[in-house]
Amino acid sequence: MASVYRSLSKKSKTAPSQDSKQDKLRPNRQRLLILTSRGVTHSQRHLLNDLYSLLPHSRKDAKLDTKTHLNQLNELADLYNTNNILFFEARKAKDLYLWLSKPPNGPTLKFHCQNIHTMEELNFTGNCLRGSRAILSFDKTFEGQAHWRLVKEMLTQVFGVPEGSRKVKPFVDHVMGFTIVGGKVWVRVYQISETEVSKKDVAAGKANGDAAATAAASISAPSEAGRGETNVSLVEVGPRFVLTPIVILEGSFGGPVIYENKEFISPNQIRSDLRRKKAGRYNSRAEGTLERKVKKRDLGLRTGEGRRQVDELDERVLFA
Repeated sequence: MASVYRSLSKKSKTAPSQDSKQDKLRPNRQRLLILTSRGVTHSQRHLLNDLYSLLPHSRKDAKLDTKTHLNQLNELADLYNTNNILFFEARKAKDLYLWLSKPPNGPTLKFHCQNIHTMEELNFTGNCLRGSRAILSFDKTFEGQAHWRLVKEMLTQVFGVPEGSRKVKPFVDHVMGFTIVGGKVWVRVYQISETEVSKKDVAAGKANGDAAATAAASISAPSEAGRGETNVSLVEVGPRFVLTPIVILEGSFGGPVIYENKEFISPNQIRSDLRRKKAGRYNSRAEGTLERKVKKRDLGLRTGEGRRQVDELDERVLFA
């Protein structure tokens, strides 16, 4: 009761104007549940760990045993008090599918994740603070069609770290970029690097009229009192991956299909077509070999198979 009394007394001391402003602001209370299915590879597992380190409002759970009854994830989200789910589904230790869902009512987005490169694999020089918030940068193509706007909203709620989360540091030092190229979402992560420019470099650049110095001055910003100018640049941190949208479901891991990508071909179908093409080439070579054997046998050119007919021009008839 003492804690309740303190909270009520603090609210009573605040000004009414501040209360009205706080009521108008929409609180960001996004909580994320991250987990995978059975059969993930080491690179896919490292990708999950990289995303978990970049998203301090997330909670990582054990692997899900089933791949058919995905509606069980709604019960897990209710158990852990999360309103977003990021689920990695591995198939045949080769393919990775990414599910984004808003339990319990949906919608649900299914992506095919490819071109995966983790932080350890890339070994970039950039290094952002663990637990810091990110600036989400979206391509203007997301505003073109309705399904891309829905994808943008889902990515914002999943990857947007709330300000008042329990593990969030009060810093914004990296950028997550989402770009649409060829109907796919390319995800990149950059660190915001600030370097202070000395007065000698600024004076030399202005005197020489160098183009590089002019470009650097265009992105430089004045820092706090008495420190001169700082250059802001982006250094890639990782990870890298590409998302191809497949379907959008109305419910959470179920319901009618809102959007379906007709141009998407599953990697399993591509591998099947390649195997069938190779099998067709082998069958044609085998049939050609059999036809040559039959032709040689009919001509009597194969020893022990068939008898060669003696005609009038045979040597045994002419020189008898």
